[in-house]
Amino acid sequence: MTISRRDFLSASAALTLAPLFGARVLAAPLPRDADIVVIGAGAAGIAAARRIQAANRKVIVVEASSRIGGRCMTDATSFDVPFDRGARWLHTPETNAVVKLARPVGIDVAPSPPSQKLRIGRRNARAGETEELLAAVVRANRAIDEAARRADISCAAVLPKDLGDWAGTIDFVLGAYATGKDLKDLSTLDLSRAQDRAIDVATRQGLGVLMGKLGEAVPVALSTPATRVTWSGRDIGVETASGRIAARALIITASSNVLSSGAIKFTPELPKRQLDAAAKLSLGSYDRIALQFTGNPLGLGRDELMVEQSTSTRTGALFANIGGSSLCTVDVAGAFGRDLATQGEAAMVAFAVEWLTKLFGSDIKAAIKRSATTRWDASPFVLGAMSGAAPGGQASRRILSEPMGNLFLAGEATHETLWGTVDGAWESGERAAEAALKRIGAMKEPEPEKPVRTKRRQRSSGAE
Repeated sequence: MTISRRDFLSASAALTLAPLFGARVLAAPLPRDADIVVIGAGAAGIAAARRIQAANRKVIVVEASSRIGGRCMTDATSFDVPFDRGARWLHTPETNAVVKLARPVGIDVAPSPPSQKLRIGRRNARAGETEELLAAVVRANRAIDEAARRADISCAAVLPKDLGDWAGTIDFVLGAYATGKDLKDLSTLDLSRAQDRAIDVATRQGLGVLMGKLGEAVPVALSTPATRVTWSGRDIGVETASGRIAARALIITASSNVLSSGAIKFTPELPKRQLDAAAKLSLGSYDRIALQFTGNPLGLGRDELMVEQSTSTRTGALFANIGGSSLCTVDVAGAFGRDLATQGEAAMVAFAVEWLTKLFGSDIKAAIKRSATTRWDASPFVLGAMSGAAPGGQASRRILSEPMGNLFLAGEATHETLWGTVDGAWESGERAAEAALKRIGAMKEPEPEKPVRTKRRQRSSGAE
């Protein structure tokens, strides 16, 4: 059975991006000027810089962290196989620009996991039980879509009241697992307008490696946080501890949480309209607990995905035997995931062991060889996972993408239908770059098509 976002493991996704793999790192000192300065070297920033380079304009990317990739981050050293600490999936490969760019740079694109399982206690669900869940998910999605036509309210408020034993599972797979937020914190309109994003492809080397490859020719200044952005008047530019860069236009790809945090100062201050929009698009929480086992104590196949029938959102999603290895990850998200990550790595690993023991038996703990966790909420240059519009906040995506003179915002939060995805971030970066190029006169606006004149057919005066 093919299961799309509107079905079972539909809305999978943590948007998160890559370490440094061959990017053209700038040596100090920074250049004093550029046509366009891009802040942030995640997917949106890399896409923007590549588009500006293609227009033969001078660009510099300043990145606060010590690596490129933002929320795409591949760990190639902790385990026997690459481990994506952030984004894992690419969607809709037939139209996805990132997928099309992967193979030419030597990245293997693999089909989605061949098997998805539903667990009920210590056993796999029967076919009829899986059908029950699918039917319940369809009803829940239909209720959200119908409510979105009338008002932009909380998804949880419109769910059918008779979901029974599937209510907790639906809250998890449509809410926390898909978006990093529980359904009570999500806009019906945002979820309804999201483009279908069935789990389609992954990369064998990791999405972080792919982002590094795509950024190889991009000039990036790492460990260079932007401290102040002047975006109006004569002195447009970006201030950093390493110096100031004058520019004709600016593209900011910082996350909505970083924008709201005040870590970057703006002169003049950002309009309240944009600040309010960023606050309504705050990042959800999504983290990964990686466990490498001796052997295969779970008895699952290669790249199998599994969720459980749960009575609450205190649950996880299992991705087993990654790439045919003994590495498994337990993904936790939403309010529960955030609280758990706050307690630290030991608490996260303890939960994963407890959860897997409940589902597969008591031999799990003794089989663990190595572990690692992510904590994106504590990452100072990201502060979360992916954006999810609060009830009433879906229109904020369009507001956040509005040009402000010579300043343009990009990133997954600015995409109205592909928010929370690498492809959405990439598209937003290209869109912002084109707008900035037009602003500085480096791209012409397309001329309106002239109406085609056709000769008026003369009416015949008599029978032929």
